[in-house]
This record gives sequence, structure tokens and C-alpha cells, in this order.
Amino acid sequence: MLVMKKVLLVEDDMHIAELVTIHLEDMDCKVLGESIGTDGLNRALNEDFDLIILDIMLPGMDGLEICRQIRAEKISTPVLMLTAKSEEIDKVLGLETGADDYITKPFSVREFIARVKAIFRRTRFNTSEEENSRSEILTFDNLAIDLQKRKVSLSGEKVELTPKEFDMLLLMSQKPGRIFSRSDLLNQVWGYNYDGYEHTVNSHINRLRSKIEKDANNPKFILTSWGVGYKFNDEI
Repeated sequence: MLVMKKVLLVEDDMHIAELVTIHLEDMDCKVLGESIGTDGLNRALNEDFDLIILDIMLPGMDGLEICRQIRAEKISTPVLMLTAKSEEIDKVLGLETGADDYITKPFSVREFIARVKAIFRRTRFNTSEEENSRSEILTFDNLAIDLQKRKVSLSGEKVELTPKEFDMLLLMSQKPGRIFSRSDLLNQVWGYNYDGYEHTVNSHINRLRSKIEKDANNPKFILTSWGVGYKFNDEI
């Protein structure tokens, strides 16, 4: 049985909103649209979605602030930012505030569909067969990482991670002791090979630590190798 994906689209350009909606519906998505930032935030905080698409320039509240507030509320729904081609700084800020991906305007329909499908692949729900099968679980002291179900728990309590936070944790935890530079993490988790985006990694590391570490300033799991990058503690 096909389960429709529920998507929140916050975009004040009517023509772009119509175009995006048409193609999302072709992908079996139910699209709920808002054109005012504050209205979009209210929906994001009070309803469950499989994907949130945010334009950056919005009346009422911009997309960056919406993303900040969503992540501050521990909502892990994937976020795709729409940004103008000239707004390079907004791309960086969007990723640093917790967005999972961005696409620049004007964009091709093919590129948009590919980005959305990639997000859905990374966050797809397991089928009932997968749910009933044995999952591979990595355990480190009181931290458990379920690879198949993409779930993390701390002392038995579920930890809500964004897709990028989970991908970053999984990458490092599968190779304890290996030092990953910021460029390594950026390329392997985000797929971007651009200079200047490394601070995005710092922001995600900080948010991840705030969720899994008892003391984020004295971390047990994700350690900093000063001047090099980060590694997962191999002495746990």
C-alpha cells in the first residue's frame, strides 16, 4: 500500500509554489502550502511532515529563522531550503541552522525532483518486513545506534536526530578513533566539495553533542582533535 508523503511548502512566490506543488503531487506527496513565514512556522511546530521546504525570503519571518526555531524544538523533519543564486551566505547559514539541503533559484525540475527523492531515500520508513527483521545495532556504553531503523537511544530513551545528524554520527561511530576533518565530514555527509562550508559541520557537531552528551563541553562520544577535526571515542 502506497503511503503518501506529507510536505509543508513555505513559499510566497505563487508561480514557484504552483510548479513545486505539481511535481511533488506527481511524486505522490500531499502538499500543504503557506506563503507567510509565521504561518509556516506554526504548521511546522504543530503538524507532522515528511519534508519541509522553506524559501529564505518570506514575509513575516524568513526561512532561516523558521529553520532555527524548528531545530530548537528538536523537530528532526528534513528541511530543504530554496535560495536565490546570489545569496551564497544564505546557503551557508541555511546549512548551519540545520537544513538538510538547499537548491538555488532558478532550478530545473529535474534537479528539484532528484533532491527531494534523495532526501526521501535517506529518511524512508522501513517496510513491515524490515521492521520485523533483526536490526544491526551499534552500542557504546549507554548510546545505541540502530542502523536499519535509523534510530538512536540514550539510556533507553529515544534521541531525536535530524537526518544529517544521524548520518554524521553513524559515519564516525562506524570507525571509532579515525579522525575526520571538517572537509571529510562535509563531503561524505552533505556531498558538497565547496570551500567555506566547513562551519556547517561545527554547527551540526554542537547540536549533536547537545543531544547525546551528558556534558557537551566535556564530551564522551564525539571528541575534538584540535586543528584537525573530530573523531568518535574508541576507548568506550
